[in-house]
Amino acid sequence: MKSKDPVIRRCIRVLSMVHELHKAGYQRLRIAPSMSPSGGYWRCQVVPSKYTQPYNGAISEEYSDYCALHGSGLDNRYFEWTDAQTDTARQLAVKFVERFPKLISESEGRDWAYVGWYTEMLGLAEKYGLPYAYADWELRGGNGCLNTAGTDPQIIPPAPIALEHTPQLPTSA
Repeated sequence: MKSKDPVIRRCIRVLSMVHELHKAGYQRLRIAPSMSPSGGYWRCQVVPSKYTQPYNGAISEEYSDYCALHGSGLDNRYFEWTDAQTDTARQLAVKFVERFPKLISESEGRDWAYVGWYTEMLGLAEKYGLPYAYADWELRGGNGCLNTAGTDPQIIPPAPIALEHTPQLPTSA
């Protein structure tokens, strides 16, 4: 179900962009979603898995050069870009690869457990609202669960970080 709220649809487009990047082989790319202190804005860091906390891969360790940030207050200026207002998730993914090469190089590889979790989370976000892993108030559910902007459900935290060295598929000649 698509939200009728254009702000939520744009934020879902960012989540869908990450899904597109996972399909392109950047499965170590994670989101660290949160709420602003006022609770009025949703924020989403896009970060390589090694910069997330091992017990909850939806919480980043810190802001760094390996982080891209989008927030609901940016509307359709994704990541503060001025040339992507009408882009699809796939078009945003292409620009993301071009504009964040350091972040992308840190995110290449497999993490099937996370990508499976992400696919389920994306469906829940489309149905119930934007997920967030941390805010300036106590979250519902405990145990590291992500909350949604709606009342239900709480989303289990993502799988632990995959091993650093996973085998790669051979490339065709």
